[in-house]
Amino acid sequence: MKDFLAITDYSKDEILELLNLAIELKKEWKTKGNTPRLKNKVLAMVFQKPSLRTRVSFDMAMRHLGGDALYLSPSEIGLGKRESIADIARVLSGYVDVVMARVFAHEHILKLAKWSTIPVINGLSDYNHPCQAMADALTILETFGRFKDIKVTYVGDGNNVALSLMNICATVGANFVISSPPGYEINEQHISLAREIAQENQGFVKVESNPKIAVKNADVIYTDTWTSMGQEEESIIRSKVFPPYQVNQELVSLAKKTAIVMHCLPAHRGQEITDEVADGSHSMLFPQAHNRLHAQKAILLKLLS
Repeated sequence: MKDFLAITDYSKDEILELLNLAIELKKEWKTKGNTPRLKNKVLAMVFQKPSLRTRVSFDMAMRHLGGDALYLSPSEIGLGKRESIADIARVLSGYVDVVMARVFAHEHILKLAKWSTIPVINGLSDYNHPCQAMADALTILETFGRFKDIKVTYVGDGNNVALSLMNICATVGANFVISSPPGYEINEQHISLAREIAQENQGFVKVESNPKIAVKNADVIYTDTWTSMGQEEESIIRSKVFPPYQVNQELVSLAKKTAIVMHCLPAHRGQEITDEVADGSHSMLFPQAHNRLHAQKAILLKLLS
C-alpha cells in the first residue's frame, strides 16, 4: 500500500485490516493517550478546498502518533497553476514523509501520486472521498459489530461521498441502496462495478428512486448536502429538486427502530436533514465525524510503517 487514493484499490481483507487497526488505535488512545509511533514523521496537508474535519483530524492524527503536520493553503501552492503538479510532488517528496491533498479534480491526486516518491492520501476529490468512507465504515462496525446483513441507504445527491460509501459497503459485504433524484444518480458504470464487488462479498447494491421505499428496513440512513463546493451555480435548481429526499423524522420512522442516521458534514440543516433528526436519538453525526481521526491514524500508520 503505497498510496490511499480510492476504496476500490483495496481488497476486503485490506480494508478490514485498516478498520481493525483504527479500532485498536482508538482504544489505545483512550486508555494510554498519545503514542509516538510516527515520531519525527511529517505530513504535508495540501488544500484546494477548505475543510474543518479534514484539516483538524489529519493534524491531530499526526499529533496522536507523535508526528507533525504542515498546512499548505490554496494560495501558498496554487496546485497546477503557479507550479506544475509533477514539480510540487517531487519537491514535497524531499521535505516530508507523506502528503494529504484535498482537491477539486481527481486527476490532481493521481498526478501527485504518480510523481511523488512518498505516500499520497486522497483527502477528497470530485470523484471520491475514501477517508470519509473509512470513518463511515468504522462507525457502522462499532455500532452493529458486523457488516453482513447491514442495510445502508444513502438518500440524496449521487456525489463523491455517495460513491465511496457505496464502494466500501460493497467491499466489506454490507448491503447498499441509493435513492437520488433523476439526473443526480451515481454513474451507471460505477454502479455496475460496485455490484460486481458486492456480489463477491455476499452483499448487494441497489438503486431505488423512491426514498420511502429505499429506507424500508434500513440499519443506516446516510445523506449529504444537496449542493457541494463548486456547484454553487446549481443551488437554486437543486433546492427545487431535492426536498422529497430530505432526511426528516417521517423518513427515519420508515427504517428500523434501531437505525442510525449519518452525514459527512457540514450539514445544511433544514435542507437535506432536519434539526430534529440531526440532534435526535438516531443521530451518529458527531461520533462519525470524530472517527475521521481514528480511521486516518490507521491509514497514516499503515502507509508509513
